[in-house]
Amino acid sequence: MQNLKKYLLLSITALAFVSCSDNDDNPVANNVTLEFNNTFKNTTIVLGNAASTSATTNTSAAGQVHHFSELKYVISNIRLVKDNGDEVPYNVNDLDKGATVIDQAKTASLSYVLSNVPSATYKQIKFGLGIKAEQNTLDQVRFPNFYALAGANDTAMMWEWGSGYRFTKIEGFYDTDNKTMSIHTGSTVEGTKDVPSSYTQGVNAYRDITLNLTTNAVVGSKAPKIKIQADFDKMLSGKSNTITLSTGTGMNDNATPNVHTAAQMVKFVDNLGGNGSSDITGMFSVTAVEN
Repeated sequence: MQNLKKYLLLSITALAFVSCSDNDDNPVANNVTLEFNNTFKNTTIVLGNAASTSATTNTSAAGQVHHFSELKYVISNIRLVKDNGDEVPYNVNDLDKGATVIDQAKTASLSYVLSNVPSATYKQIKFGLGIKAEQNTLDQVRFPNFYALAGANDTAMMWEWGSGYRFTKIEGFYDTDNKTMSIHTGSTVEGTKDVPSSYTQGVNAYRDITLNLTTNAVVGSKAPKIKIQADFDKMLSGKSNTITLSTGTGMNDNATPNVHTAAQMVKFVDNLGGNGSSDITGMFSVTAVEN
């Protein structure tokens, strides 16, 4: 009888050890890091003022030389797609936990960690450039962290009027005489300034991005890193539009946001985020997956 008890105890202990080992080797969730590299073609962008000699310059398809002094954009509505096609959403209804501002001037912002992603093998990533219409309100109460992140003085990803966020904010200079370039995109409202009850949806500038991974991301015992390139050469030389910058007050002028029309803005939106039909990648691509 004593021997039987010993055997049973040993069996239970061994089973418990195996169970713990299995859990350690195959966790139910792990992190996934999205690492963004903002480039002109394949050269990582260095920001600079008008007189900078170190800023990364680019020449558009229309022959215009330009460089950036500020570069920011909003990523939200992130979903990972399993190898069987099932989508796994990541806090898609919570801007505090599932949205961020990528800021070229802040190295820490270029890596965004998705925590507690379910263990699986993933073949695609989807995300929004900007914020989908039903969430695009300046809600300091519901999403205080994102509101503070987007509205900070050194970020300023909010429109001066209306109720929504800027989706991209690009400042810089173009042509050999360094004329000011200021490209701001985001969904617009129509109505009377300072009369919220009159506001209606104008341009919907949110774009949904779908990217195939270069190799499957295996989440579980591993915490993969997905490297995403954002090629801002596409801003002026995109799949949808070849844009020539011009400064002025006409309907076709587009270099500064207080002048360019919504119709001009949409050309930048379609280049950066795709047109939503024939182009669902825009300026983005996955360059590597590190498992």
